[in-house]
Order: sequence, then structure tokens, then C-alpha cells
Amino acid sequence: MKELIGSPGTVSGLTLRITQCAFAASSIAVMVSAYGFSSYTAFCYLIASMGLQLLWSFGLACLDIYALRRKRDLQNAVLVSLFVVGDWVTAMLSLAAACSSAGVIVLYARDLDFCRIQSHIACKQFEIAIILAFITWVLIAMSSHVMFWILASF
Repeated sequence: MKELIGSPGTVSGLTLRITQCAFAASSIAVMVSAYGFSSYTAFCYLIASMGLQLLWSFGLACLDIYALRRKRDLQNAVLVSLFVVGDWVTAMLSLAAACSSAGVIVLYARDLDFCRIQSHIACKQFEIAIILAFITWVLIAMSSHVMFWILASF
């Protein structure tokens, strides 16, 4: 079987999962540090989605570490099917959360000038957290794409 970048049980797969964890954790940290985030449902959904992504990626990173240390092959049909479903579910949730949060911030910052009028709202922090969430989604999309091709090769 051809070795793909980001395959489970490889250094590139571990790197991909660790970066997913880092960006998801950064998105959560920036959003939680912003004043008033809990007043908006979309931002709470973003935190929940990034939390799920953080847990999923951390679990798979631990599995990659185990496979690398024990020199185990994680590429069997059942395991890869689980990875595909998990990656696709977390990718869809992350994209939905990032898009809904981006919609709220575009409405407030650009359309209504709410951020300029209400200066106590941390719109820049919201924007940074949303950008980090979109970067996380891109990384998830990459890993789900790799997993799909590995599954298709069985």
C-alpha cells in the first residue's frame, strides 16, 4: 500500500493530529478569554465543537504515538473506517461552528457596526478565534481526505 502523508501511525500523521490539537486549543483559549462570548450561541457552539475536535485529535495522536513506539500498523479496514467517520463528523461540526460564528461576527462588525459602537465587546478576539477554527477545519479536512483515500485503497 502506498504511504500517504498524514496516514495513521506515521510521524506525519502524528504531526497533523498535534497541529489540529494546537489550533483547536488556541481557538478555545482565545474565545474563552474574550469578554462576553457566552452571550452568543454560535460562539458557545464553536467552543463545544473545538473541544470535541481537541479530544478526537488528542486521542488519535496518542494512538499514533503508541503505533510509532510499538511499530504497529494502524492501517486495517475497521480502524480506518472509524477514523474516516470520526474525521468527517468532527470536520462537519467544526465547519458549521466556524461558519456560524463567522456569520455572527460579520453581522456585528461589518453590517451593523456593533463592534465599533459597543467597544467593550472583544470583536478582534472573536475574529482571531474564528480564524483559528477555520485553520483547524482545514487540517481536519486534510486528514479526512487522507483517511478516505486509505479506505478506498482497501
